[in-house]
Amino acid sequence: MISRGAFMYYSPNLLITEYTMTPIELQKKLETAIKATPLAETVHFRPMFGGILGYVKDVGFVSLSDVGLAFKLAPADQDELLLIDGAKRLQYDRTQPISKQYVVVAESILADDTALAAWAVRSAEYTLTLPKKKKN
Repeated sequence: MISRGAFMYYSPNLLITEYTMTPIELQKKLETAIKATPLAETVHFRPMFGGILGYVKDVGFVSLSDVGLAFKLAPADQDELLLIDGAKRLQYDRTQPISKQYVVVAESILADDTALAAWAVRSAEYTLTLPKKKKN
């Protein structure tokens, strides 16, 4: 069932996806949720492949796309988030592998700014512990 105002998108290579917010709307939602956290001063966003990637201290930690808002999380946090009905591993389309690091948040998390901010902080903190990728 599609909720009021949702979009249904289908392409032969893409998953059938139900979503209610565009990447830009997801960005605004996340910015609103984190404005009272220390993240507000360090997060920035860049367009990437038809979506948006959010960065903390120049390291990607959140994907905003037509699939939803997905956080990069530690394995234990992934398991916890996946217990929430509606959360799922990120997969942009059927030709792409399922992400081992990013989990799409459930609509219930998107509807709760406090919960969304808490997951954003967990994601950012985890991401900053990862080794920096070397630039060529």
